[in-house]
Amino acid sequence: MKLSVVIPVFNEAEVLPTLFQTLRPVLDGLGCEYEIVLVDDGSKDDSACILEVAARADSRIKVLRFSRNFGHQAAITAGLDFSTGDAVVVMDADLQDPPELLPEMLAKYREGYDVVSAQRVRRDGETLFKRATASIFYAIMRRAVDERLQPQVGDFRLLSRRAVEALGGFREQHRFVRGLIAWLGLKEAIVPFRRQARAAGTTKYPVWKMVRFAWTAISSFSALPLKLSLYGGMGLTFLGVVYSVLVLYETFVLRTTVRGWASLVCIQLLFSGAILIAIGLVGDYVARIYEELKGRPLYVVAASTNLDAAAKPARAVSLGATIPPDRELWWNDVDLEKVRARVASVREVAR
Repeated sequence: MKLSVVIPVFNEAEVLPTLFQTLRPVLDGLGCEYEIVLVDDGSKDDSACILEVAARADSRIKVLRFSRNFGHQAAITAGLDFSTGDAVVVMDADLQDPPELLPEMLAKYREGYDVVSAQRVRRDGETLFKRATASIFYAIMRRAVDERLQPQVGDFRLLSRRAVEALGGFREQHRFVRGLIAWLGLKEAIVPFRRQARAAGTTKYPVWKMVRFAWTAISSFSALPLKLSLYGGMGLTFLGVVYSVLVLYETFVLRTTVRGWASLVCIQLLFSGAILIAIGLVGDYVARIYEELKGRPLYVVAASTNLDAAAKPARAVSLGATIPPDRELWWNDVDLEKVRARVASVREVAR
């Protein structure tokens, strides 16, 4: 059998040499053919040069380079589109997803599971705020979107070839890959693991990006925000009716109408805010429909190494630029100092 390892990369120059050195012995010990598909999601540091050095060192390393940053979920999609293995593992480049877990995941796959998900039982190096918000996110997603979504399971998982082909049929613009996998309802196994701190570099998911990701996940799979807006509107309408009765009572019975001026202003502001929120929610859903109707590509591949540039997945653009393999380097050459020297020489030639 053949195993594909898909790794999205965005500004990970500091950790990539360590990733290669850690991943190689694990893959060599699996006793099967393998390939590593690295997707450069518009990195602005030295990641592209390091990836090229690694790909020229070994034809089993495949590199896709996006024309710009299309996002983590699009990078995962591209890696799945171009992978050729009987089983495909998706993992991050920061080594928080430990490669040492691959033999156990592969064993579960051989037992007949189409999806093998790695579940975090501990999250080292993360703040209390990050852990708390992650727990809230998974609770909301399981209740509002799909109860089959496993808690504390990210994108680190193994997929069978038929699961990958099934995912290839989902080409929506706003993507939540782990939700799509849960929606398929395929046979899934859970492998618990302790999530380590980043090996190097900084997180690429600050708070604002996590919030945007959570909103994309919820709005892509559920109309819950619109339903909540409806329920909120019904509640405010009820309060408005109650207040109207109170106003009529004060006007015709107590004959005092000035006393409620402050509360009337507050209620007006409350209703105005609720209306604007509801309009904003509807507008966001309409905008997503508009973007889907345009049918623009999910990503644009500007260059590739050791890959078939002629491959053209649905709703994707490949510009066809390929970099020929170079056999002058080998795996052992992919260490930090040699990579830095090669990057410096590439830059000198570019000048």
